[in-house]
Amino acid sequence: MALKLTRSELLHRQNLIGGKWVDASDSAHYPVINPATDEIVAKVANSGAADAHAATDAAEKAFPDWRDRLPRERAEILRRWHALIVQNTEDLATLMSMEQGKPLAESRGEVAYGASYVAWFADEATRIYGDIIPQQQRGKRMTAVKEPIGIVAAITPWNFPLAMIARKIAPALAAGCTVVAKPAEDTPLTALALAALAKEAGLPDGVLNMIAAARDEGIAAVADWLADDRVRKITFTGSTAVGKHLARESASTLKKLSLELGGNAPFIVFDDADLEAAVAGVMAAKFRNGGQTCVCPNRIYVQSSVYERFADMLSKRVGALKVAPASDTSAQIGPMINQRAIDKIARHVDDAVENGATVLVGGRRLTELGPNYYAPTVLTGANVNMLVCCEETFGPVAPLFRFEDEDEVIRLANDTPFGLAAYFYTRDVRRIERVGRRLEAGVIGVNEGAVASEAAPFGGVKESGYGREGSKYGLDDYLSIKYLCQGGLD
Repeated sequence: MALKLTRSELLHRQNLIGGKWVDASDSAHYPVINPATDEIVAKVANSGAADAHAATDAAEKAFPDWRDRLPRERAEILRRWHALIVQNTEDLATLMSMEQGKPLAESRGEVAYGASYVAWFADEATRIYGDIIPQQQRGKRMTAVKEPIGIVAAITPWNFPLAMIARKIAPALAAGCTVVAKPAEDTPLTALALAALAKEAGLPDGVLNMIAAARDEGIAAVADWLADDRVRKITFTGSTAVGKHLARESASTLKKLSLELGGNAPFIVFDDADLEAAVAGVMAAKFRNGGQTCVCPNRIYVQSSVYERFADMLSKRVGALKVAPASDTSAQIGPMINQRAIDKIARHVDDAVENGATVLVGGRRLTELGPNYYAPTVLTGANVNMLVCCEETFGPVAPLFRFEDEDEVIRLANDTPFGLAAYFYTRDVRRIERVGRRLEAGVIGVNEGAVASEAAPFGGVKESGYGREGSKYGLDDYLSIKYLCQGGLD
């Protein structure tokens, strides 16, 4: 089955700046590659600092009017945008599968997930409350009001081309901010289509500006936003190394930052767990998007008394996964994003085997399917000396670590600089309270592998970043608090 668009006009190759589709200032382009075939999907604008600056100019011009709109007026536009996203699900999913590689079923799910943030923040736009502070001195009235922070720069990764940018843009727009955005170099097409639908929904010119860029030019574009004091906030999802760079380089203008960074999620299976449910949880958490997620389990800890049984159950489920391109409707795992990703996965598996691990299933490149495929893999005998213990594999590899007791596994789970997500399975309600309290992570799944929701706060601790996306807390990072003290009232 060939992947085709119903609305071919949703495939945009230009930037959206000030409501107009324009080429990069120097007319440069770069290719977007389909990871399933290594063929070119489209050539898009390759933007640099000049284009980023033009986007900021447009956002600055649009900000006063957008800020002053009634919250319900902003909400109405967001609701129309949501309706258009849902209406164009199939085309958005097709674009996503073409440039990112995930199976169509997953792409459709991501469209619905991303759209849910737009709908959520459409409602939240009308619920930005301030406070009247109880009177402290006679003749004075003190109030606190929340105002949009200003221009927001959104920088997103390739693994969720629609959801990541929707959950950054939607709260910014709901709060009354204007946005300049740069999607990942590998996956700009879905984001550009999303921007086109926002424009179609009636979003005023300049409120949302989107530029595409390859790696070097993208660095220059982002550097312009970091140095520009008109950009008051950076929201970024990606590696910890890049997040630290953004924090350092934006310090001169004291921007507000939201950083969702790397993870090294533990998944703990206690001996009193429902093993069928725990296996299902690993399948949901680990193998979504082929393991290319920041919250997928990187270290699976299984208590000794159930270790062999769990390993056998999991390997049977993993071995049955269908690996195929998105054009195959039965595909459950697609290609990895590029050859670098495949090389890293292979390096991690080879290192694990050299350090004593056993491959129960998978453990090889699937070159018969194409250059960017790797077999879903289960490893037993994993230990702390392996790369899979200390680095994100970002692929369909499930290493199983053995543990003896609760104190030991808590120590092992927390023995990482990262703290984005963690999971554990147990039937003991007292253990649920203890372990949930002791695990160092911003998101914890308790007897659940699928934790994401637009109604829940998402973000990490330690070197996994700060700030929260989604939920009622998701607007806070796009707002500033102004205190007003009115005197002379007596």
